[in-house]
Amino acid sequence: MTGPAKTGDWDPALYLKFTDHRLRPALDLMARVPLPEVTTLYDLGCGPGNVTRLLAERWPRAAVTGVDASPEMLAKARAIAGISWQHADLARWRAETPADLVYSNAALHWLDDHAQLFPHLLGQARPGGVLAVQMPRQHLNPTHRILFALARESRWGDGPVAGIRENPVADPGQYYAWLEPLAASLDLWEVEYLHILEGENAVLQWVMGSVARPVLDKLAPHHHAAFLAEYGKRLNEAYPRRSDGKTLLPFRRLFVVAQRRG
Repeated sequence: MTGPAKTGDWDPALYLKFTDHRLRPALDLMARVPLPEVTTLYDLGCGPGNVTRLLAERWPRAAVTGVDASPEMLAKARAIAGISWQHADLARWRAETPADLVYSNAALHWLDDHAQLFPHLLGQARPGGVLAVQMPRQHLNPTHRILFALARESRWGDGPVAGIRENPVADPGQYYAWLEPLAASLDLWEVEYLHILEGENAVLQWVMGSVARPVLDKLAPHHHAAFLAEYGKRLNEAYPRRSDGKTLLPFRRLFVVAQRRG
């Protein structure tokens, strides 16, 4: 892969390239929601809607709304019938109807001020309702550390540094402290998945659908090819392709399931 398909926009096709790997944490989160029935459900950061459709199948009586800030993602999602789609800034989003379930898979790590955001989102659930969140907590691992170090090199200018979000996800204990005053119950855990990727430059292609995008958006276009070539080289050294052609990518994720007090 020599460069992004588009700069400035999220590319649904690139994101969906690793659907099977990205889907497993969403299903693991869904399985821990302690609600047999759901009437009103919001999927925050729904992307192209593949997880939103599974939520609608899991709770078929629910009025389901997928919410996203990306018009490109929502354009893809709107092909799925039976679900409402809402274009909104997740940092300012409010539920039109108090929710039984506010669900978010791999989206809230793009937002700041979690000390305010997470209590606010739990407050969008009705008493007894649930906030269920999964976020990558990968920022201490080589995928991210290599990217951040490369972006800070002077040869690119100051632009790409503005795309760095050094550690957007806090320690699990912080989420406990922020949510406990509002929660009847809290379930927090971390998992490090071992994703088995195929093809050349597999890890580079993975991050092109996520953490590398904001950095590239700040990088002058004439630097893209050289930047990605160097980033790919360093990733291949950190995550070498095995003799069977596969590449192993350890990937840490944080899960939070909070049920609001009555």
